Amino acid sequence: MRANRCVRVCARLILLVIVTATALLAPPPPLFAAGARGAPLADPGVPATVPAIGHTWPVGSRPRVLRGWQPPATVYGPGHRGVDLAAPAGTPVRAVAPGRVAFAGPVAGRGVVSVDLTGTGDPPLRTTYEPVTAAVEKGQEVEPGEVIGTVQASGSHCPASCVHWGLRRGEDYLNPLSLLPPWLLHRGPSRLLPLT
Repeated sequence: MRANRCVRVCARLILLVIVTATALLAPPPPLFAAGARGAPLADPGVPATVPAIGHTWPVGSRPRVLRGWQPPATVYGPGHRGVDLAAPAGTPVRAVAPGRVAFAGPVAGRGVVSVDLTGTGDPPLRTTYEPVTAAVEKGQEVEPGEVIGTVQASGSHCPASCVHWGLRRGEDYLNPLSLLPPWLLHRGPSRLLPLT
């Protein structure tokens, strides 16, 4: 009787190890699909790939994504050309990768900071953050994780306070989450739980 119980427990442990290893080794699913309307229009001369060069999230260690990237079907079509990350007013906003500040100031009543990312081609990838009270100036070099501003109390298009994080190459909008490597996109490591 005791041998049968031991065999069952060992079999469960082996199955748990196999399932865990399979889950950890499988490629991660995309966080957000391109949307029902399809992919955005893109300039064939502009590289479409985005290197996963991000070192940190713009706010917090793993903020809640309130609204994902939804590219428009046409240049002027409806969509969401970035992601909205939950962040209370006053939260520090950080550069996700090294670069140079291309713009820091108000646009239509909202504070905006734009950073051209180093070594990402010509034209370079440009991240944007809004609504943000800038702590940097145009032309300033920034490092990953460096505070570039704080979330403003007003000016957000979210129902609750958030940061709209965008990514562009030239005139083409891209999914900013693609800048982050898989280890930053997913929550912490899996934990094994007791069987009994």
